[in-house]
Amino acid sequence: MPKRYFERLQTIDYLIRIKGTGKPAQLAKRLRISERTLYEFLKLMKDLGAPIEYDRYKESYYYGEKGGFSIKFTKSIAGASPAAILCLMIIAHTCM
Repeated sequence: MPKRYFERLQTIDYLIRIKGTGKPAQLAKRLRISERTLYEFLKLMKDLGAPIEYDRYKESYYYGEKGGFSIKFTKSIAGASPAAILCLMIIAHTCM
């Protein structure tokens, strides 16, 4: 998976959290992707538990609950060999 994929997920997450996505066509253009690809990103996020909704009045996506995505590498400590073991985790978490 290209790095750009994760950057787009982070950008979509940020814009949803600030309720600044605009209409789907605007968001897709901003991300330089097709609307179809945007809908695939949104479906993936929803499948991972994100309560994404759309406000027709404000013309923006938003989360139905406070929260966001955290995409990071976590170094495994338990039983680690000299070579570090890296795991990619996508975790939906609640913001404080």
